[in-house]
Amino acid sequence: MAVSSPVGSAKSLACFHTSRLAPQRTVCSRLPSIRMCASLAAPSELKKTVWVWTENRQVMTAAVERGWGTFLFGSKELSEDWSSTARIHPLFIDGLEILDEGNQKVAAISVISSPSELQLIQPENMELQNTVIDFQGDWQVIPAENIVAAFQGCTGTVLAVSKNSTEAQVFLEALEQGLDGVVLKVEDMDDIIKLKDYFDRRNEAKSQLQLTKATVSKVEVVGMGDRVCVDLCSIMRPGEGLLVGSYARGMFLVHSECLETSYIASRPFRVNAGPVHAYVTVPGDKTSYLSELRSGREVIVVDQNGLWRTLIVGRVKIESRPLILVEAKENSGSGTYSIFLQNAETVALITPDKGSGGRTAIPVTSLKVGDEVLVRKQGAARHTGIEIQEFIVEK
Repeated sequence: MAVSSPVGSAKSLACFHTSRLAPQRTVCSRLPSIRMCASLAAPSELKKTVWVWTENRQVMTAAVERGWGTFLFGSKELSEDWSSTARIHPLFIDGLEILDEGNQKVAAISVISSPSELQLIQPENMELQNTVIDFQGDWQVIPAENIVAAFQGCTGTVLAVSKNSTEAQVFLEALEQGLDGVVLKVEDMDDIIKLKDYFDRRNEAKSQLQLTKATVSKVEVVGMGDRVCVDLCSIMRPGEGLLVGSYARGMFLVHSECLETSYIASRPFRVNAGPVHAYVTVPGDKTSYLSELRSGREVIVVDQNGLWRTLIVGRVKIESRPLILVEAKENSGSGTYSIFLQNAETVALITPDKGSGGRTAIPVTSLKVGDEVLVRKQGAARHTGIEIQEFIVEK
C-alpha cells in the first residue's frame, strides 16, 4: 500500500477514551461510520480521545505503558517492527484517509488553513463519523471553538492535531466542553507523560474526598501574623473552599469569601486561607505551604460533600493581620487538629452538610467551643509536599 501523509511523514498513533467525570479508560476499537446529531450530551457522557503520532520508539513505549495500544503507521515495515516488541493494534494513514488492517476507512483528515476551509467542517458535510483536523495557520483557539459549537450534540468524533501537550490541553478545553480529542504529534515522551498527568487530574477532580466531622475544642485570639489571601481564576460557590491546616495530618475546610455581607462586597474568587506557615492541599495528593503559592499554580477546591475540582491561582496576597487559633478534635477518633486564621468576620470554616442549624459556614469571629466543622484526615509525614512513611511528631 502506498502511504503518504498531508501533515508530515509517516508516524504512529495511539488512542484511548477517558470519561470527563470518571477515571475509567477504554482502548479505542471499531469506529462507527454514521454521523448523527441529537440533544446535547450530559457532561458525564462526554469522553475524550487521544491519538499519539510519532516515529520515536520511546514515545511508543511510554504510550503502551499507559495502556494506549492502538497505533497508526505510515508503513507496514514500522508496524511489523513495533508489533514484534509490543502488543499493539495498527491503523494506517493513506493520503487523507485513516484505514484499518482490513483497508476499511475509519477516519478522514481535514487540513484547515483558511476560514473558508473551516466552514466546510460541518456535521452534514462529513462522510465519516471520525474527523482529524490539522490547523495549518496561526489561529487555533477560535477555530476550535467554532468546531465545538458546530458539532455540539453530535455523536461524531472530531480531533485536532497538537504539537505538544500544552496545545492539546487548549483543544480539549475549547468552550469548556473541548473537542472530542487530540492527535498528539510529538517526538518527546515528556509530552505523553504530561498529557497523561492532565487526564489524571481531570479524572481525580471528579472523585470524592472523605471529610471528617470535628468539634471545636479551643478558640483563642493570638496576635499579629502574616496571612495569605489566595485569589483564584474561577468563581467558587457557597460551601466550597480550600483545605488548610497547621498540621498535614488534618486540614480544615476554609470557606471562600463568596457570601454577601452588609459591610463588604462578595469576593467569590478569594479564600482568606491562613498564615504563611500553613499547609494547603494541591493536586496529586500533595501539600504546599501557603507562602509557596504563586500565580499559575494549581490548588484543589472542595465542597461540603467532598467533591473537588482543580483551579488556578491568579494572585497571592500576604499581609500582616490579627490571627485567631482554632483547635478541633475529630468526633470519631482521637485526632486533634489546629489552624490559624485571620480574625475577621469574612473568614469562615465550613460546617457538615447536615446540622449546624442549616449553616454552610461559621465565621471565626462567631466560632465557639462545641461547634462542628469539617476536616480532612491524611498522612502527617511529608517531604516536599509528598506523603511519606516515617515517624513524625507535630505539636
